[in-house]
Amino acid sequence: MGQQNCYLLFIILFIIGTFSSGLNVCMSGSATSCEECLLIHPSCAWCAQEVGVRTLMSRCDLSQNLQKRGCEAYNIENPRSTTRVVKSEPLSSKGSGPTQYDVIQIMPQKISLSLRPSDQTSFKVQVRQVEDYPVDLYYLMDLSLSMKDDLDSIRNLGTKLADEMRKLTSNFRLGFGSFVDKNMSPFSYTAPKYQDNPCNGYKLFPNCVPSFGFRHLLSLTDKVDRFNEEVQKQMVSRNRDAPEGGFDAILQAAVCKERIGWRKEAFHLLVFATDDVPHLALDGKLGGLVQPHDGKCHMNEKNEYSGSTEMDYPSLALLGEKLAENNIYLIFAVTKRHYVIYKNFTTLIPGTTVEILDADSKNIIQLIVNAYNNIRSKVELTVWDQPEDLSLTFTATCQDGQPLPGLRKCADLKIGDTVSFNVELIGCPPPGTRQSFTVKPVGFKDRLEVSVDYRCDCGCTHRARANSSRCSSRGQYVCGTCRCDTGHLGARCECHEGEAGAVYQGACREAEGKQICSGRGECSCNQCLCYESEFGKIYGTFCECDDFSCARHKGVLCSGHGECHCGECKCHAGYIGDNCNCSTETLSCVSDDGQICSGRGNCACGRCQCTEPGAFGDTCEKCPTCPDACGTKRECIECRLFNSGRLADNQTCQRLCKDEIITVETLKTEDPNAVLCLYKTENECVMKFTYSEHASGMSVLTALKEPECGAAPDAMTVLLAVVGSILLVGIVLLAIWKLVITVHDRREFARFQSARSRARYEMACNPLYKQPITSHPVETDFSMYSKSYNGATH
Repeated sequence: MGQQNCYLLFIILFIIGTFSSGLNVCMSGSATSCEECLLIHPSCAWCAQEVGVRTLMSRCDLSQNLQKRGCEAYNIENPRSTTRVVKSEPLSSKGSGPTQYDVIQIMPQKISLSLRPSDQTSFKVQVRQVEDYPVDLYYLMDLSLSMKDDLDSIRNLGTKLADEMRKLTSNFRLGFGSFVDKNMSPFSYTAPKYQDNPCNGYKLFPNCVPSFGFRHLLSLTDKVDRFNEEVQKQMVSRNRDAPEGGFDAILQAAVCKERIGWRKEAFHLLVFATDDVPHLALDGKLGGLVQPHDGKCHMNEKNEYSGSTEMDYPSLALLGEKLAENNIYLIFAVTKRHYVIYKNFTTLIPGTTVEILDADSKNIIQLIVNAYNNIRSKVELTVWDQPEDLSLTFTATCQDGQPLPGLRKCADLKIGDTVSFNVELIGCPPPGTRQSFTVKPVGFKDRLEVSVDYRCDCGCTHRARANSSRCSSRGQYVCGTCRCDTGHLGARCECHEGEAGAVYQGACREAEGKQICSGRGECSCNQCLCYESEFGKIYGTFCECDDFSCARHKGVLCSGHGECHCGECKCHAGYIGDNCNCSTETLSCVSDDGQICSGRGNCACGRCQCTEPGAFGDTCEKCPTCPDACGTKRECIECRLFNSGRLADNQTCQRLCKDEIITVETLKTEDPNAVLCLYKTENECVMKFTYSEHASGMSVLTALKEPECGAAPDAMTVLLAVVGSILLVGIVLLAIWKLVITVHDRREFARFQSARSRARYEMACNPLYKQPITSHPVETDFSMYSKSYNGATH
């Protein structure tokens, strides 16, 4: 009877616990130990109390639910993640002077994290680009035959470049190196007659030096006259194929730190000037080079690359790794026709930028200054040695103070600006693991070292009692539960393996009419023993759960980004969806202007879904038919062609305006795929341009060289025009009046003529009519009467 009462109490407590706590992930995890409970979810807690909580299922629950069921707070195991700052020195404000060796541009410098598995914690990082920071610039030049005119243009480059760079920093050093290609077939001319002069027989330029892979000519120095001297000594060479061996040279310039002279406390710039495409990894197999590049320095006593004819060209991944290791910013200075391919390289190699080089390199100084300003106007964080089981999420807070989730970089900064990043991390590594990683701004020597240890064990585990009477002296009492010895089982180790009976069968059914242990286990001592499966683990009170019956993506369970729990995928941080195939990362959806999908779409599963009609592109950045297309491109026309407008002042023109701009005298508008845009300038002129998308994916802007401006009217001309108009109107009115009068008179005359004709007819035909008689009176001589009158009077 006592055993039956315990069984009834188990059922009652289970039901009460379920309804009081509600359905939650802690109770559905089937945890049988404190450590298993903590791994289920960060909100789960374990009750190690010896009395009051008697069932395995009810011990793992939310902390507040455990307390409601009578578990004392001091018996609840619920460790939390903590962050401890180990080293945090303040940020510097200036990079030169007596403190230049102690410049600090990132804060803090070292932290220690203690993480509970799957628990989320965060820390804050501040970064500042200090003023007057030392600069080391190494100029790496292609000396193949096609660069002869470029070599002539830079013979006095050192002095002019130093003058410009000293406007930006008081501590500037300059170095020089050159490259051509591997001196072996099929990359170079190897016939005996070409050994000393590859240009032998070439009429345009009959003399040149033998080809070489990479040659270091001048270590970094503040004596810029030596740069000019070295350039004056150089001659071009000739190789056979069009691509050059420039990537060999870049790698050696990056890893041979002592030979080149890179300073630890300086800003490292590597300018790569060429007019053709580079050879990439595996191209060396054409010459029989099957050994991959080892990423090490191979400079002989002549300061030449000794491994040029022994190893293959380096890969883009290796190149990016070595540049980042040595804090080097790479600037591709390339001709216009190769701009696109090098632009694609910048997306694969962090910390690189590309600028268009004139055919004769005359713009190289302005190109370097622009690239330097562009690099110094942004801060981007990278993570080194990130543990695979640790997920990091960044939120950037730039100059406007607005948090930007998913971003790890800030742009449009001024020297001296301070930006901050909030880093959230979550992970679930193996128990007892201690790991570390580094957070580092691209191109900076400064870094934040983060050490991580994981709190995977419970304090109550260290208080375990072997052969405890609570476990029928057949097991170990740990954290309120029994761990039975081999051959025994049950909540108190009261049963032997293999025992069975009808009294225990009911406890092994999930509901009346259901199979015992869901048909996937055996009932022993009122609990289910689940079968083993080749597909994974079967578990649960009634063996109703497993870790392999979840949705798959491309044959991978939970897409590899989640854990299968009882038929449902529990996605890792950063992923959602039924099969966890949808990433919540938005970094790939951020356009150059910092907006998600350029403000024309939504980011779903790490890809932009454009909602604006007519918008397309990876970040919906292309949209000739959008209402704001002309306005957006107008700013690029203003800053690129006339150095005016909003973008001209904050050094974002080169970053945001990457479209090809063609200037013409007369604008043609016949292209049906082009959008005609017009706007009025400050001088009341009209600027016209068309916007279209090329089949290659490039946006093309065709603009007038100058705005159309109408000439101001002459005052005398206007006066004469006004007077003439008045006279003309008066004459027209007089003519109209004359016409009306003439028509009216003619009508009256016609009426008169008609009446006259009728009168003549009546005189001729009327018998009663008599001809009128006209009489005239006789004239009288009034003078006689006058005399008589006068006489009578007298």
